[in-house]
Amino acid sequence: MLSILNDVSKSVDDMDAAFRYGVQKSNLEGLLRKHVEMAAEIKNLDTDLQMLVYENYNKFISATDTIKRMKNNIVGMEANMEQLIEKIMSVQSRSDGVNTSLFKKREHIEKLHRTQNLLRKVQFIYDLPVRLGKCIKAEAYADAVRFFTGAKPIFEAYGDSSFQDCKKASEEAMDLVIQNLQAKLYSDSEPIEARAEAVVLLKQLNFPVDNLKAKLLEKLEDYLVKFKNEPKVVDSENNEPSAVEKSPGPAPVKSPRANVSIGVFSKTVRAYLIIFPDSEGRLIKLAIDLFTKRYESVQQQITKRLSSGDLLRMLRAIWDDITVMDEVLPEAALPVYSLEATSGIIKWFISAAFSHLLLEASESLIKIRSGKKEGLQASPLQFALESSKKAVIQGSMDLLLEFRQLLNDDLELLAKLRDLMIDWAQEGFQSFFQNLDKQFLLLSGKSNSSSQDVSGMDSMHVDKVDAGLILVLAQVSVFIEQSAIPRITEEIASSFSGGGSRGYENGPAFVPGEICRLFRSAGEKFLHLYINLKTQKISILLKKRFTTPNWIKHKEPREVHMFVDLLFQELEGIRNEVSQILPRGVVRRHRHSDSTGSTNSSRSNPLREDKLSRSNTQRARSQLLESHLAKLFEQKMEIFTKIEYTQESVISTAVKLCLKSLQEFVRLQTFNRSGYQQIQLDIEFLKKPLKEFVDDDAAVDFLLQEVTNAAHERCLDPIPLEVPILDKLINAKLAKTREQHPSSQ
Repeated sequence: MLSILNDVSKSVDDMDAAFRYGVQKSNLEGLLRKHVEMAAEIKNLDTDLQMLVYENYNKFISATDTIKRMKNNIVGMEANMEQLIEKIMSVQSRSDGVNTSLFKKREHIEKLHRTQNLLRKVQFIYDLPVRLGKCIKAEAYADAVRFFTGAKPIFEAYGDSSFQDCKKASEEAMDLVIQNLQAKLYSDSEPIEARAEAVVLLKQLNFPVDNLKAKLLEKLEDYLVKFKNEPKVVDSENNEPSAVEKSPGPAPVKSPRANVSIGVFSKTVRAYLIIFPDSEGRLIKLAIDLFTKRYESVQQQITKRLSSGDLLRMLRAIWDDITVMDEVLPEAALPVYSLEATSGIIKWFISAAFSHLLLEASESLIKIRSGKKEGLQASPLQFALESSKKAVIQGSMDLLLEFRQLLNDDLELLAKLRDLMIDWAQEGFQSFFQNLDKQFLLLSGKSNSSSQDVSGMDSMHVDKVDAGLILVLAQVSVFIEQSAIPRITEEIASSFSGGGSRGYENGPAFVPGEICRLFRSAGEKFLHLYINLKTQKISILLKKRFTTPNWIKHKEPREVHMFVDLLFQELEGIRNEVSQILPRGVVRRHRHSDSTGSTNSSRSNPLREDKLSRSNTQRARSQLLESHLAKLFEQKMEIFTKIEYTQESVISTAVKLCLKSLQEFVRLQTFNRSGYQQIQLDIEFLKKPLKEFVDDDAAVDFLLQEVTNAAHERCLDPIPLEVPILDKLINAKLAKTREQHPSSQ
C-alpha cells in the first residue's frame, strides 16, 4: 500500500511539473488548445469505456442464459434414452414370441376363410344377371352398378372360361343401365340431384364423363380472362340471355359457351359442387384467382391515374359479385379476402396519388434543369415557382377531395377501413413532404443535407448545378412552410380527424411542426447554397484575375481592368434571377458619421491626401500603421447580417462575400507601385456602381477600403495615383461603358 501511495505521489508530482512547464513555455492560445484536446480525449475515453462495459455485460448475460438452457435440456436425457431402449427391446421380444406361437393356426384359418369367400363370389356371379334385371326394372341403378363393379375383377380373371355366359349376360344388362343413365342425364325434366347421381354412376362404370369436368374447368379458366365488370352478357345470336343462364341445371353437361356473367359462374359452381363434390378446393382456388385478377386489373388502372369515383365504381361492382359468389361458395371466405384486397387497393391508390403529386410538383423544376420552356424566356424562374406552388397546394387539395369521397361512401368495405384510410392519408402527406424534400435535395445536386456542406462545393460542381433552380427551391420551401402546411393541416383537422389504427405508441401520422421545421431548414440551406454558388463562380473569376499576372512587374495602369465588367455581369445576373423570385425588402442604408473617423471614402480620405503630399515610402507605411491603430477606436460595423428572403439581402450578401474574397486574393500577392495603383483604380471605380446593387453603402465602402488597405500592405512601394489621373481614367471607363450600353443610361 505504501508503494502505491508513493507511486501516486510521484505521478502527482510529475503532473504538477508538467503543468508548470507547459504554463511557462506555452502562450494562452496554446494552453486553451491543449485544454480542448485533453477534454475531448477524456470524453472519448469515457465513452469508449462505457460502451466496452455495456457490450461485455450483454455478452455475459447472453452466455449465462444459453448455458442455463443447455443445462436444463441435457439433464436426465441419457438415462431416459437408456430406459426407452430397454422397453423397446422387451416389447419386440414378446411380440416375436406371440407371432411364433400363433403362426400355424392363423395360416389354417386364413385358408378356410379364403375358400368361403371364393364360394360366395362364385354363387354371386351365377346370380348376377338375374339381380341386374331386377335392378333395371326397379330403376335401382346404383345397386346395379354396385353389383357389377363388385363382380368385375372375377370377370376379368375368369370371364373367358368358367363364367363366360354370366359375363356376357351381365355386360348386356349394364349396357342397358348405361343407356338409361345417359337418358336421365340429358333429360331436362330430371332434377340436378338425379343428374349428379347419374354422373357419379357413369364414373364408377368407367364411362368417359371426366370430359365434363375438364370442359367446366376450361370454361372457368377462360372465364378468368374474359370476365369484366358487366353484370350480364347477352347472347350474340338471338340478343337474349344464353340458354345456359336460363337453365338451372344442365350447364356443366351441355358444354355451354363461356358466358361472361357472375350469375352463370355461380350457377356453374353450384352444379359443379353437386356433380363433383371432391372439387371444392379447386373451385375455391378458381374463384380466388378470378377476383385476384380483377383486383390486379384495378391496381393497373390506379397506376395509370384513376379517379376516386372510378375506383369506387369498380370496387362496388367487384363487391356485388363477391356477395353473389359467397352464397354459392362460402368456404372460400371471399368477403374476408375482399376486405384484405380492398385494403391493399386503397393503400396503393393513396400511395400512387401522392407519387403522381410528387411528380407534378417536380415537373416544372426539372424543366429548369433540362432546358428553358418555349414561350417563357422572359421569366422562367417565376413560371417554375408559380407552377410548383400550384402543384403542391392545388394538388394537395384535390387529393383531399378524392380521399374525402372515399371516406363518405356507403360501401360496407370502406366503412370498415375508415380509420385505416385516415391514417394512410395522413401518413401519405407526411411521406410526401419528406420525399419532396429529398427530391429538392436531388435537384440541387445533394443527396443528403447532413453529409455535405454547401460551402464545400468545388468549381466543377458549381458549373453543373443550376443556381436559378436552387433559388426557386428556397422560395418553394418557404411557401410550403408558411402557406401549404397550415392550409393542409386545417383541411385534415376538419375532414380527416380520427384514425388511430397506428397505435398511440407510434404517435400521430401527420406532424405539421416537423414538416415546417424540415422546409424551414431546407429553405435556409438552399438560399445559402444559391449565394455560395454565385459567389464561388465570381471567386473563380477573381482568382484568375489575381493569380495570372506578375504583380511585381506590373505596368503602369492605363484603364480599369476588364474583370470589373465581368464582375458586374455576374451581379446583374444575380439581380435578374432574384427579381423573378424574391420580393423587395426594406432598404436599410448604413452610413458612418464624421465622428467615427472612418476611412471609407477614398477621394476625401485624409490618409490618401496625406500620402499624395509625401513621396517617401517609409512615411507612407507609417501612416498606414497609424490608420490601423485608429481602427481599434472606430465604431464597430456589422458587415454580415442574417440573410433574408428579399432581393436586397441576397444581392448584398453576395457582394460582401465577393469583396471578402477579393481582399483575401489581394493579401496573397505582392505588388509593385504600378500593381498597387491598378488595384486602387479598380476599387475606386467599383464604389459607385456597387452601391446600386446593395442596401448597405457603409459596409461596401468599408470592404472596398479593406481591399485597398490590403494592397497597400502588400505593396513594395505604396505610392497611390494622383487624384486627377485617377478621375481621368475612371471617366474614360464610364464614357466607354455608356458607348457600349447606351440603353442602360
